[in-house]
Amino acid sequence: MSNFKDFTRRRVIKSGAAAAAAASATPYFFTNAALADAHAGYRNAPQGDTVTLGFNVPQSGPYADEGADELRAYELAVEHLNGEGDAGMMPTFSSKALKGNGILGKKVVYVTGDTQTKSDAARASARSMIEKDGAVMITGGSSSGVAVAVQALCQEAGIIFMAGLTHSNDTTGKDKKANGFRHFFNSYMSGAALAPVLAKNYGNDRKAYHLTADYNWGYTTEQAVKESTEALGWETVAAVKTPLTQTDFSAYIAPVLQSGADTLVLNHYGGNMVNSLTNAVQFGLRDKQVNGKDFQIVVPLYSRLMAKGAGANVKGIFGSTNWHWSLTDEGSKAFVKSFGTKYGFPPSQAAHTCYVQTLLYADACERAGTFNPCGVVEALEGFEFDGLGNGKTLYRAEDHQCFKDVLVVKGKENPDSDFDLLEVVEVTPVDQVTYAPDHPQMRDGDGNVVPVGTCNPGA
Repeated sequence: MSNFKDFTRRRVIKSGAAAAAAASATPYFFTNAALADAHAGYRNAPQGDTVTLGFNVPQSGPYADEGADELRAYELAVEHLNGEGDAGMMPTFSSKALKGNGILGKKVVYVTGDTQTKSDAARASARSMIEKDGAVMITGGSSSGVAVAVQALCQEAGIIFMAGLTHSNDTTGKDKKANGFRHFFNSYMSGAALAPVLAKNYGNDRKAYHLTADYNWGYTTEQAVKESTEALGWETVAAVKTPLTQTDFSAYIAPVLQSGADTLVLNHYGGNMVNSLTNAVQFGLRDKQVNGKDFQIVVPLYSRLMAKGAGANVKGIFGSTNWHWSLTDEGSKAFVKSFGTKYGFPPSQAAHTCYVQTLLYADACERAGTFNPCGVVEALEGFEFDGLGNGKTLYRAEDHQCFKDVLVVKGKENPDSDFDLLEVVEVTPVDQVTYAPDHPQMRDGDGNVVPVGTCNPGA
């Protein structure tokens, strides 16, 4: 812990320079025993002096590191909501509805589940939390496939879903639901923020080869980066899908060398990205010249945990991130201090978004004066807030997507510590990453705009 504190002190001293540089009906499978008191008018209405939240995170599988950090953040959020610890971001949050006495005077308790980064397992654990534990809200996950599946379940069940780490356009695009909300940014935003930085640093005549995780997050990230870079002159020479369960990517890296590509885009996350980047470096891609240019690698979605796993291999590689612990706004500093004091190291973007989602849910209940999902939906739709990192933020009513500044980051060449592997190179203003609710990337396979629908209270 002392190493983290020492580094934090150094970061605060350098913060001035850093700031300048970064500036429906309930489905049949739910039992009657789990239904809410009919007089309450909504499912799982808290009957005693506690309220139960369900934290559904990957505790095994390729995204387990993210899940562990999410769970740490959820536990910290519960402490702060219950009036324990230093209150974290509650004092910096622009809304002042939270009082540190639980939610609506009820002490917050929680149950956990393991999504295993599998949609079926995630739905099963969420269903158990709702049926057996009486959870009034489900949150978590580090996979868009999981998020879409659990969000649909919560919509059917009449429970609020506050998405964890989910980056696919689909979550608040074609698969959006009235009972679901996402604070995390999406694939479109990554492409919109990254492309100008890539063109500025690597030129407008690049030939890109995409390796893409074979599920909905990979598909929308590939599409977003392709469309954004091609609009600036890049050519996509190949796009190859890779299984989510893949651990050795050597067979996928070898063909890149014969493709004529001078840029590799790794649409991978978590352990997949660590392994594919490691294989790419082992094959010597970063030491080659193709088309008269130094070969480059791009990682569209970065996290501190991924950077730590990949080590020196991330040096100089561009990507985007939802939040980074080096931000110097008051909210970010407060959260980093709380998290670091409790756990001995800085939080990841996954931890940040899960902590924030918990506070946003609790705040919405307080402002609405109820746990009724429809009251919570009304309180969150069109809600503008500040003080939770990334500046002023809007929860757009049309799709329940948060809009805020997006960070473009790069692997540091000379990191100060194992925690300091990424640097913010540009803060992309929210206007540059905002899109219309009916944007083509948000439509279904037939090109239709899917409405957000109506709230289901589940009773």
